[in-house]
Amino acid sequence: MEEFDYYEILQVERSADGDTIKKAYRKMALKYHPDRNPDDKDSEEMFKKVNEAYQVLSDNEKRQIYDRYGKRGLESSGFSSGGMEDIFDVFNSFFGGGFGGFGGGRKQGKQSKYAKDLAQELELSFHEAVFGCKKEIEISYKVACKDCRGSGAKEGKTTTCKACGGSGRETFSQGFMTFAQTCSKCQGSGEEISEKCPSCQGKGYAYEKEKFEVNIPEGVDSGNQIRISKRGNIAEDGTRGDLYLEVDVKEDEHFIRHHNDVYLEVPVFFTLVMLGGVIKIPSLTKELDLKIPVGVKDKQQFVFHGEGIKSVNGSKRGNFIAVIKIIYPEKLDENQQKLLEELHNSFGYESSKPISAFEGLMDKIKKWFK
Repeated sequence: MEEFDYYEILQVERSADGDTIKKAYRKMALKYHPDRNPDDKDSEEMFKKVNEAYQVLSDNEKRQIYDRYGKRGLESSGFSSGGMEDIFDVFNSFFGGGFGGFGGGRKQGKQSKYAKDLAQELELSFHEAVFGCKKEIEISYKVACKDCRGSGAKEGKTTTCKACGGSGRETFSQGFMTFAQTCSKCQGSGEEISEKCPSCQGKGYAYEKEKFEVNIPEGVDSGNQIRISKRGNIAEDGTRGDLYLEVDVKEDEHFIRHHNDVYLEVPVFFTLVMLGGVIKIPSLTKELDLKIPVGVKDKQQFVFHGEGIKSVNGSKRGNFIAVIKIIYPEKLDENQQKLLEELHNSFGYESSKPISAFEGLMDKIKKWFK
């Protein structure tokens, strides 16, 4: 049993919440997915570890056992990490599609070496996501080997797997528990290759590249999927799957997005707190007049309804929220110091004397220690 830390694999803190774990899994699973790293054994191993980590950390019961007793605690409790078939079940259920690799999917008659659907990450800038754009996409997709018709066997000749009897599953016992996992001999296909196809070296497919332009709709956000029909892998029968673009939006230097709402931190000089006034601030499409009331508070929010991001599923827009940040001068020159002292004294306060709000407070504190 190889020892590795699930939190380290997903690059999250042990206190990470469910949303953080999901976001980390999405990023890591797409990064190490076999379709993006063909014939890369290190990536294949990382993909297994990432999915195993997510299986545990996304389940409250398993996570509690793991946090207290580690992987051995999970095994003694009857939980198994499973084989590659189970790993792709996790990936497919998370992304909602049949993204393939390693013969993923349960055995149902003749099993393909790969699934037809394809997943790829699409990175967008804040501006591209908010306003929509056109992006050139380059993909590597699979096509069935013509010589072996996708079987991976020379002249397409295969035999029933002796290890699993053609079921694609093998079982093993641990104590009084019996577990099933993908057959390690045939990788779940139920068939053995006597002699590898010389054209594809037994893989059953080859890679081809393609470039095309995609219209990105206005308002997409991280975690959204864009389905591109018939841009996935090509099966043995010539049918083609779909491409799923998993959107990842970069953060902006100034604007902060929360769903379709946009936040902007607005610096306000401390004198304006007492004076009040109107200042112009930038929004997504235009300048807005922000009225600063006398006595405005730090972190106070002002909402501009309908000035946020357009919903990707409709015409409704979110809000634009200005968040006040009161700014104080780092240094004062002699004249500024004198003017501030005069202002302070003009309210009837002396520099060395506490204001009335603190009168009696020291006496109260002294009583605490009696």
